[in-house]
Amino acid sequence: MAILSKDDAKKILEKVVGFSKSDGIEANLNGNDGGNIRYARNSVSTAGEDSNVNLSVQTFFGKKSGGASINEFDDASLEKVVRRAEELAQLAPENPEFMDLLGPQTYGPEPKTFIESTAKITPDYRAKAASNSIEPASKKDVTAAGFLEDSRGFSSVMNSKGMFAYNRSTGVDFTVTMRTNDGTGSGWVARNFNDVSKLDTAEASNIAIEKALQSRNAKAIEPGKYTVILEPNAASDLLGLMLGGMNARQADEGRSYLSKKGGGTKLGEKIVDERVHIYTDPWNEEVPVGNWSGGGGGRFGGGGGGGQPRKKMDLIKDGVVSNLFYDRYWASQKNVEATPFPGNRIMVGGTASIEDMIKDTKKGVLVTRFWYIRAVDPQTLLYTGLTRDGTFYIENGKIKHPVKNFRFNESPIIMLNNLETLGKQMRVDGSLIPAMKIRDFTFSSLSDAV
Repeated sequence: MAILSKDDAKKILEKVVGFSKSDGIEANLNGNDGGNIRYARNSVSTAGEDSNVNLSVQTFFGKKSGGASINEFDDASLEKVVRRAEELAQLAPENPEFMDLLGPQTYGPEPKTFIESTAKITPDYRAKAASNSIEPASKKDVTAAGFLEDSRGFSSVMNSKGMFAYNRSTGVDFTVTMRTNDGTGSGWVARNFNDVSKLDTAEASNIAIEKALQSRNAKAIEPGKYTVILEPNAASDLLGLMLGGMNARQADEGRSYLSKKGGGTKLGEKIVDERVHIYTDPWNEEVPVGNWSGGGGGRFGGGGGGGQPRKKMDLIKDGVVSNLFYDRYWASQKNVEATPFPGNRIMVGGTASIEDMIKDTKKGVLVTRFWYIRAVDPQTLLYTGLTRDGTFYIENGKIKHPVKNFRFNESPIIMLNNLETLGKQMRVDGSLIPAMKIRDFTFSSLSDAV
């Protein structure tokens, strides 16, 4: 039952809405089938499959709301969860930021988020994917630890004002860490796709193996400001933190890097290099996502928040802040259109490969990825974290030797103002992010961790 068709989901939701005795009701019905395989020390440790369908209901009496959820779908159970939500709503205080339910919405064409071949992944496929990673590691005196997870699911929402939305999707995620058996070298790779035909675990694993072998016996170099080449995974970490902070209310209330001194926001202002163009597009064929925003009422000020249409939209263009994200309540206060948080982010890249950028670097550092990133100052968007799993010193256009990992202290705003070169895009966590070359990136100390 985990993957319901649009018609079957709609029938259940119509029953739920029909049971309501409240002023308004919103119901979210979601399901997922999935499987996974995990390996460590060059041996599979766990494997399994899971399946789940869940219904969550939110009911409203005036500005009071209450919610309940259930995973049983006979008529008696559906009515029971509605009654429970209504009981809780009657007990709740009024929400001063309550927004009424959405009416019917227009969503445009369905994005290509569901791929049949991904939906049909079998245990045999997972076992072969793991084998394609473990075998080459064993031959190179390297130990592999990896995880592959696939999913197929649907999301749907309906309310008592006639709004209904449905989407189904597939995905496959693969990560692997390769460690040399002498304990001095480490490499890492991650891949994720809607379409499993684009995943090659052997190719990805071989990249991680080579990084592990090349990173053995790393040398310490002095912390300081360096030209860095950030692979897309490293760049994505900091970009995601920047874009996640593009909340209009936080900016208006003086709580973010997009707050302007004296009041207001930096919407329409240039904040980074003019080559930076970042946008969202649910229909992008490389990184498609649902064309409506999920989430219960609590995310959008107390009214029904699920079902808001997403659209193709610039976030930063020519280095200028083009749009901020407005929840429905804050949009009503500012008399602007509500803008839900996007499902993907796409940063326009260039044509340079990582190898090209290395050749054009006199002195610098190549970074595979960051980890353990923590906020230091939200006003300047300053973060600290560590490099990991393959950090290399570049001299005269070549990788000279591996280096010990660094702690960094850097802001993605400063980073994108120090942009030298944009490289080719790569899919990272459902988004398209380019490699990039940055000058004067701040490494504040060394780390002995491999």
